[in-house]
Amino acid sequence: MNKTLSAITLALFVTPAVAQLSEQAGFSGEISLNTGYTSSTSNFNASGDKKIDSLNHDPDTENGFLVAPLGSLAYTFGETLNQQVYAGMSRDDIAVGTLALELGYKYQLDSGMVIDASYLPTVMSGEVWEDPYVVGENRNKTDETGNAYRIKLSNLFNTALTLDAAYGTKNVEDELSGQTQLTTEQAKQLERDSKSYYLKGSYRLPLNRTTFLLPSVTMIQTDADGEANSYRSLGAELSLFKIINRHQFALTASYANRAYDSENPLYNKTRDENEFGFFAAYEYQQFMGWQNWSLISFAGYGTTQANIDFYDQQESILSVGINYQF
Repeated sequence: MNKTLSAITLALFVTPAVAQLSEQAGFSGEISLNTGYTSSTSNFNASGDKKIDSLNHDPDTENGFLVAPLGSLAYTFGETLNQQVYAGMSRDDIAVGTLALELGYKYQLDSGMVIDASYLPTVMSGEVWEDPYVVGENRNKTDETGNAYRIKLSNLFNTALTLDAAYGTKNVEDELSGQTQLTTEQAKQLERDSKSYYLKGSYRLPLNRTTFLLPSVTMIQTDADGEANSYRSLGAELSLFKIINRHQFALTASYANRAYDSENPLYNKTRDENEFGFFAAYEYQQFMGWQNWSLISFAGYGTTQANIDFYDQQESILSVGINYQF
């Protein structure tokens, strides 16, 4: 579920958890316009090198600029404002470097626990290479589609504990991985259609009235049609949030290890990789003295270091924008 910086195309900022879903009934939301710079170095980036010279190819870095709007919209109702339907990007996710469109429903119990169920229609989708391992010829693109479903329990047992679980499916339209290099049976080991199970536990630790830490542990199990693409992942994340008058800061560092189930037939080696991520977000409220307007900025860097060099990746982003809340 967490797609590191490939999913971090834009960001806003998160504020500490509040006692109720919204201050008033009816519609609320925000919209932002962001511009920035992105960089990606990966053999699997469908916007990257169309032709590779070997299975140990060192990819070129793709740089680009982005200009894009983002937003979210919620409708809160109920006698105690304890129910909400929403669409958009969660500030909680974005502040730690994850962007995903969600359509969901929240219900707050009398104890303060919030049950949040949502559907994520885009997080598993994008463009990929039909066969990433074609050498000496142009690689062709195909669509990767999928769905993800999520349930999140916040303020669990009237504490600062949050549990976040999800299930996702992924399907590659034209799956040709390894077919130019391997036998039919061997190529099956590289098939990418998959089901994934995700679980994340977080605990909010206040340091004072304006500062808190958010340590998290994440586990992912991916069962792919090809055993060489099936893996178990265990990761940890630590976020620091700080408010100084109109200034708000979020800093996040993350680490995950992915251990794959079976030997990759192209390299005669079982893949194992470590992923590191760093993300920083900043918001200046009442920008230019305008009520409900804020200046937002963020920067992120992610790297994957594998025991098979072909799978090494690096991504980074730097952005600035303006946000309006209503």
